[in-house]
Amino acid sequence: MLSQILAVVIFVAMFLEIVREKFPRYLVTLVAGALTLVVVFLLVMGSVPAVLEALSLQSMADTSFWYTGKTMVNEMNTGINWSTIIFISGMMIMVEGMSEAGFFDWLCLRLAKVVNYRPLALMICFMILSAVLSMFIDSITVILFLAVASVRLAHLLHFDPIPLILSEIFTANLGGAATMSGDPPNIIIGTALGLTFEDFLQNTGMIALVSMVIIVPYFYLCFRKELQTVDETARQRAMLLDPREAIVSRTKFLISVIIFLVTVTLLITHAMTGLTVAMVGVIAAILTLGANKNPIQLIQRVDWQTILFFIGLFVTVSGLEQTGVLEKMANGIANITGGDLRVMVIVIIWLSAVSSAFVDNITFAATMVPIINSLSATMGIELNILAWTLSMGTDIGGSATPIGASANVAGTAIAAREGHTISWGRYCKYSVPASIIVVGVSMVIILLRY
Repeated sequence: MLSQILAVVIFVAMFLEIVREKFPRYLVTLVAGALTLVVVFLLVMGSVPAVLEALSLQSMADTSFWYTGKTMVNEMNTGINWSTIIFISGMMIMVEGMSEAGFFDWLCLRLAKVVNYRPLALMICFMILSAVLSMFIDSITVILFLAVASVRLAHLLHFDPIPLILSEIFTANLGGAATMSGDPPNIIIGTALGLTFEDFLQNTGMIALVSMVIIVPYFYLCFRKELQTVDETARQRAMLLDPREAIVSRTKFLISVIIFLVTVTLLITHAMTGLTVAMVGVIAAILTLGANKNPIQLIQRVDWQTILFFIGLFVTVSGLEQTGVLEKMANGIANITGGDLRVMVIVIIWLSAVSSAFVDNITFAATMVPIINSLSATMGIELNILAWTLSMGTDIGGSATPIGASANVAGTAIAAREGHTISWGRYCKYSVPASIIVVGVSMVIILLRY
């Protein structure tokens, strides 16, 4: 069908433009989304309902969008996943409030002081911090402030910050894989399939924990020689710094910490309270804006381009779904695997990992969610197993290259801005083996456990 061909052409063109990075990503997906609505749905299909389904505005009018009661509702819908959009927006607003209060600067300096400003100990400490924070805060945001902190400390102590940034990026993606709120692909998978924070923690969380035990020593062995040399004079100067000076206002600081703890509590208990992640995001935003004297200024600092990127992406993927392209892809995977769940897990996790290494894992996750949903329905296979497989494949595969995940792009961009350019060769030298190790571990655990 012409509509299928056009939907695929638009999607592939969008992919190529994202990889080429000639234009801002949000503009690329918005243009692709607009072409899908106008050319595919209106001109070729002549279907206004298809446009409405892609925009999915009606989903927010449903009470279950905000509150599900005691029963979790499968939120799978064609088109824009507004749960993801609203949740990420709310978390971004909350993080901006925390940053304004000096929370992240204080935390980094406090941890650096605990390890006596020794570069190798700093790397291990920041890796663990990156993983833990990414369980609750978007990994992109975690890398934005950790990479800046790493560069500042590197300049202060006279060492190369690139080992820190590379290890932080990887563990941010790994920590993000542990929960529903950590990595954008997990937010997409969770909200689309009606999974909870606890569901992810019990499944991908366990895999991430085992992987962390392996990956921390891996990066230690990779960079121990580079970071062993210490400038004692610079270190002694740094020891005199007081982390409390990073706190702009004690009141703001305390309020931001309380809001963060409340949000984390709501996320962990949302399956029990019935509050959806969209509602949790709204609550986090309202509390943050209400506690801020300049809420408009805070809103302006949020990275709205990322939100627009998501919106355009969801509409474009809707073109593939509504024209039946994704159903054909699901049937193709089913034929290749012969309906064998073990083979399906192996195919999906490595397909996800390799694809996400070269194409932004957010885009790939959004494309694959309806495919695994279709596979589950047609083959009678447990959907959750495919969800954990897709989650680990996209999150960890995306760590392999500088363009695989948004956190990678953010971290390498900050390093380059500060005069520490990370080449593809140097990045992949350490991250590709780490990704292969973790994807392999994930596959074995999934096959053995399920």
